[in-house]
Amino acid sequence: MSFWNYLINGLSLGSVYAIIALGYTMVYGIAKMLNFAHGDVIMVGGFVIYTIMNGAGLNPLLAVLISIVACTVLGVVIEKVAYKPLRKATPLAVLITAIGVSYLLQNVALLIFGSDAKLFTSVVNMTPISLADGQIVITGETQITIIACIIIMIALSLFIKKTKAGQAMLAVSEDKDAAELMGINVNGTISLTFAIGSGLAAVAGALLCSAYPTLTPYTGSMPGIKAFVAAVFGGIGSIPGAFIGGILLGIIENLSKAYISSQMADAIVFSVLIIVLLVKPTGLLGKKYSEKV
Repeated sequence: MSFWNYLINGLSLGSVYAIIALGYTMVYGIAKMLNFAHGDVIMVGGFVIYTIMNGAGLNPLLAVLISIVACTVLGVVIEKVAYKPLRKATPLAVLITAIGVSYLLQNVALLIFGSDAKLFTSVVNMTPISLADGQIVITGETQITIIACIIIMIALSLFIKKTKAGQAMLAVSEDKDAAELMGINVNGTISLTFAIGSGLAAVAGALLCSAYPTLTPYTGSMPGIKAFVAAVFGGIGSIPGAFIGGILLGIIENLSKAYISSQMADAIVFSVLIIVLLVKPTGLLGKKYSEKV
């Protein structure tokens, strides 16, 4: 494969990370909590699509839409049951709860589907683009993934800036108590944030499993961690930052596998994050806040 093929594949992988990271950064930016179960919602979305396509034989697009609805409902339920009672708790308590929810989802999937890897049928049916006399090939999955990532990033930015619900999210992210005094439904706004993030996880699950067609109860674990790294890399709480962080992370990982070592790629990715945070602790596009005491 040529450098351009590796770069395009890195863009595709990075786009998946960016979509997942957008969910992370929205939840953290607005609710100020790290939802480490987010990666496992990706896995749930993948299994919903797998079950519908193989069991019911429905159209792939319909399967993806049902998966988005299922994951959206799951995200709201997780927020109501696991996180809402901890609204005033310490960050450590929320973090431990998130890890517990993650293991719960993984083990439920193990009980239902078993530990054997399932062959996932791609939901994308597009003709690959061939360039430079066939030396550069852009698969249908890559085309859809990159386009979907750009559209989602733009749509989220417009939603936050232009809609009443988006403005409510910004108000809640600044000060929950003040937002509540202004008549904003804080609980409803946080639930909406989880719903959007979980819906994005379903999209990411469909695209990830289409590009890498195997599915297990642990499918979402490592992509979820890397997407969190991407969110921190770009500046957690920033939508453009999550997008840029995801893209850069995917490119770095793919080029590291191609030109350095496939075994060392993950270590290189995390090392780059450490270097970036040492130079700019808030991430690439993160903002520094001064706090009065």
